[in-house]
Amino acid sequence: MLRFLILLAATCAASPALAHTGSVSGDFAGGLSHPLFGPDHAAAMVAVGLWGAFLGPPAIYILPVAFSVVMAFGGVLGILGVPLPSVEIGIAVSAAGLGTVVALAARPPLGVAGLIVGAFAIFHGHAHGAELPPGADALAYSTGFVIATGCLHLCGIAFGLLARWPVGRIAVRAAGGVIAVAGLMFLGRLA
Repeated sequence: MLRFLILLAATCAASPALAHTGSVSGDFAGGLSHPLFGPDHAAAMVAVGLWGAFLGPPAIYILPVAFSVVMAFGGVLGILGVPLPSVEIGIAVSAAGLGTVVALAARPPLGVAGLIVGAFAIFHGHAHGAELPPGADALAYSTGFVIATGCLHLCGIAFGLLARWPVGRIAVRAAGGVIAVAGLMFLGRLA
């Protein structure tokens, strides 16, 4: 648990997000690496898994799926060049917001939680899609970023399952706090 928090903090303290450099390969590997090597993406996606696990069934299943579906839709918008204002700000706010709901142990109705997750997912998907190099394989790239997102959600769920025990609840909420602070740091870098 301590190693996870240290790794997450070190990731958040890293240089600006690598996921938005405009220099990605347009194949499956490029799509797979985009969310994994962008700390802003990784933090928010882990937070979705944490929150789903914290809320328990059916949220543990619905929130990651809702995020992935809406993110894929946002990816299509990005690939098509449909403009979406303030994408980078939306991504940073998603990490801060999702980390905060985990830290505060927020328990809204499932529909509200799904709307929150979906609203943030559109920004992540758009960023992924907009980074697709011209002439690249959009399907392979998109498949890669959806699989990577699922893996990050699973990491959050695995850690979030610690919330079944009192000490684990503290650890999960602390991880949410670390993610929230990281989101604020991401937001600060954009200012």
